[in-house]
Amino acid sequence: MIQLQEKSQEKDYTRFEKARLVGSRALQISMGAPFMVKLSEKDLKRIKYNPVEIAKMEFEKGVIPIDVKRPFPKPGSKESAKAE
Repeated sequence: MIQLQEKSQEKDYTRFEKARLVGSRALQISMGAPFMVKLSEKDLKRIKYNPVEIAKMEFEKGVIPIDVKRPFPKPGSKESAKAE
């Protein structure tokens, strides 16, 4: 059951949101932000200190400190459809 929850957490984001999250976090890491996951020296050498790979690891673990705000459709517009 835990595996299912982890996968569904990843599915909550669109591919565009995921790209934006990972890219923004990679920029932060490249500018000197601390890692939100523990990585050994061996792990860092394996991924060649690549900030994008570190950001992907953080995303997979769900610890990226960035929120996504989505606009909600206005009531009565064509976009707002009630589920039946």
